[in-house]
Amino acid sequence: MIILGEKSKNDPSAVLYHRCTIDLDTQTITFEDLPCRNLEDVMGGFGRSFQVLAERKIENAYCRENPLIVNTGLLTGTSVMTGLRAYFSAYSPLKQSGKGLPAAMWSAGSGNFGNKLKWTGIDEVIFENCSRSPVYAVLREGELGPLVELIPADHLLGLSGHEKIMSLQKDYSNAHFAAIGPAGENYQSVYMGAVILSTDNQLKSGEPKNRFAGRGGMGSMMGYKNLLAIVAQSSDKPGKITPAMRDVNHDVLKNGGSARFQPVSQGGGGGTWANIEVLQAFHAVPMNNFRPKGNDDVEQQFRDHVEKDFEVVSEGCYRCGIRCHNNLFNRNPDGSRGPLAAKYDFEPLILFGSNLGLYDAAQTCELIHLCDQLGMDAISLGATLSYVLDYNERHPEKPLFNGATFGQFDAIRALMEETGRGEREEIGKGVKRLSEQLGETSYAVHVKGLELPAYLPETNPGYIFAIAGGHMSMGTHMLLAKEGKCSVEEWVQVITTQGLLQVGYDMLGLCKFVGVGMGHDLIVRATREATGLEFTSAEIVAAVRRAYLRGLALELRQGFEDAEYTLPAQIIDSPNPNVTLPNFITAEFIAQLKLRVWSVFLPEMEGLLPDLD
Repeated sequence: MIILGEKSKNDPSAVLYHRCTIDLDTQTITFEDLPCRNLEDVMGGFGRSFQVLAERKIENAYCRENPLIVNTGLLTGTSVMTGLRAYFSAYSPLKQSGKGLPAAMWSAGSGNFGNKLKWTGIDEVIFENCSRSPVYAVLREGELGPLVELIPADHLLGLSGHEKIMSLQKDYSNAHFAAIGPAGENYQSVYMGAVILSTDNQLKSGEPKNRFAGRGGMGSMMGYKNLLAIVAQSSDKPGKITPAMRDVNHDVLKNGGSARFQPVSQGGGGGTWANIEVLQAFHAVPMNNFRPKGNDDVEQQFRDHVEKDFEVVSEGCYRCGIRCHNNLFNRNPDGSRGPLAAKYDFEPLILFGSNLGLYDAAQTCELIHLCDQLGMDAISLGATLSYVLDYNERHPEKPLFNGATFGQFDAIRALMEETGRGEREEIGKGVKRLSEQLGETSYAVHVKGLELPAYLPETNPGYIFAIAGGHMSMGTHMLLAKEGKCSVEEWVQVITTQGLLQVGYDMLGLCKFVGVGMGHDLIVRATREATGLEFTSAEIVAAVRRAYLRGLALELRQGFEDAEYTLPAQIIDSPNPNVTLPNFITAEFIAQLKLRVWSVFLPEMEGLLPDLD
């Protein structure tokens, strides 16, 4: 980015961002420096890309006019701890309104790809149209500016994302990579393909320790465009650690939000894995398609139990001291550390464990590893598979596919493999489509066509208004368990104020584990020290709110109707007596919640989208 010195340090138009547009059909490549229109443009991520998507009238995700936008946040590539994120945005093949129109989506991932992209001198890449044959894009730092080329990629076809990355590493030193797996290549049958991002740990060890931009099928969009991978090659330019920046990073590391995710050996909870014990106290850990049984089976997935058979190693992203990742390693016969089994954190261990009726950590690790190698979103795949198992249990006389039910590891594994290879499109297209096809939608766990993460929907009505991942774009998923919020007034307040502010991290480039509100002094200080820009807390909060509401306005423009802003019907019609948290979500509660939230949001949404007529 270029900051024009003669303008005010809090004037967005003083900031220029460098965009590269790649026409994959004609292989035409153009560069331009664009002035920021508003603070959302300055912050980057989906705050900027949704403004681009709002200018397109897209009726089918798999059309040449639907761009794939890859960008970074303002603090990506700086010396601010966790400033690593890369963002992938498009109209989603997976999230679709009842009118059949795709929703605007973004997905974010860490690793070191975002940094390398920023350090090439490119802030944003827009991939237009589709390549006529498989290619990968190389974005590199040049003496006179960024250099970009498209390279034939036939030799990468069929490889896992990890294999693609390790193959490309042989030809591109000092680089990081974004790739797709077989699921993305089979985009016609798989709408939940993920983008697989390289990490330093992966490139050094040769182990598949990837990060993922999983939600909404951005890997499937890459597959549709015949873009198998992106290479970002540059020298490292993280910026100087000044005394003020050292203070910022100390606060990132020690604030209450991130401290709880640090390793157990450092007094933290050991990543998101710790949530399982918090929720099990209320029997609120998802089991058998988000339907807890009120027993203690999930305790087999507690850390102290798993550590009996695996070595747990806490590791982190590039230059990040939080170290929230829990990598499980097999043990050799002599007790020494063996090969990597999987990254074992709350989301995948639940969705490929108890929610499928599985409690053996070795089996869960195998499913996590397989999903990662195939390159699918663990949340969408896990929630869709659990629906299939539930359906088969309810219909033993006429089951789906291979008849798999809860706890049948081999049959579940086969379904996962077949889905990633494009052989089970009913699963690969997500739970909304499958449940509507079967005429049994009440226990299909999704909101607005996007499968829910591993937190019970009856504990979080904030899911209704999330605009991307249910727990990543509406920070309300633990409020019932931790704060006991269950009144309409409380939920209106959290949804319309602090809950939506979580999406601000998907603009700035920071990890959500920083755990501070967007108005926090830390964000102001970090921005000032890393960039020299002077934006107030109030200005940042207002920009995040506009970006969020723009996303909600895009949903309405794409045909999402009032009936789609709800939770799975089973939650209302058949409350689970095994969950000991308050049962407060009724049809009347949802009706009142929506009425009051829309009364806040709708007036503010006016004028946020351009007129396409």
